[in-house]
Amino acid sequence: MLPPDEEKYRAPALDKGLDILELLASTDDGQTQAEIANLLGRTTPEIFRMLVVLRRRGYVELGHDDRYRLTTKMFEVAHRHPPIRRLTTIAGDAMQRLANQINQSVHMCILQSGRLLVIAQADCPDNNLNTVRLGAQIPIYDSASARVLAALMDEASLENLLRMAGERNSERRDRFLADLPRIRETGYCEGASLTIQGVTNLSAAVVDYTGKPIAAMTTPFIHRLTGPTNATVPQAREALVLTCQELSRRMGAGAAAL
Repeated sequence: MLPPDEEKYRAPALDKGLDILELLASTDDGQTQAEIANLLGRTTPEIFRMLVVLRRRGYVELGHDDRYRLTTKMFEVAHRHPPIRRLTTIAGDAMQRLANQINQSVHMCILQSGRLLVIAQADCPDNNLNTVRLGAQIPIYDSASARVLAALMDEASLENLLRMAGERNSERRDRFLADLPRIRETGYCEGASLTIQGVTNLSAAVVDYTGKPIAAMTTPFIHRLTGPTNATVPQAREALVLTCQELSRRMGAGAAAL
């Protein structure tokens, strides 16, 4: 809800376009024009006009099944933002070296609208991987990445994150909050995956010059029974933390922020 003095500056067409983008971002298989109109409580003709513009600008595409889907353009536009673009530029080689060293896949996330967005990913040489799709959006309460980011937030930022996440299950929220003091003290998150059995999640934060967390780097550590030798969990954790500290320094963080 806009403040009363800003109500006169509404832009209905922009609102409709953004509503469509947000709706399509929350669906895996796209929506038909009629489904979009129904879900947004709009008429089919007004939705059609918006979709024409969004297709022309390259934000959505129309499949042979008459379903509209997002293209990667929003992801590309987000990465033009200088801090994220700089981070992904310098992180790529470091993440690949880490993945090779510990023989585990590695991914990097940022927070976006109360969820995690995977912005970078590196695979290890092993054939058996536990990897996260680039561009995936992940609920915060199931994630080690969100925990390390939340642990470094100030109170207002944390409250805003929880509000945007919209979690109604108080047990999951309470468990999430209960983990933060320990992570804040140790500087990393380590624990059994909440979504995949047999995986230990290891996560640490990349911070800027103020100590503010800007991204989390995580390895979903799988315990292999055969194949190339793994690093141990403590070895992988140490290497992950050192990599994040080095990236933080390259992003301008001083000793006090690390």
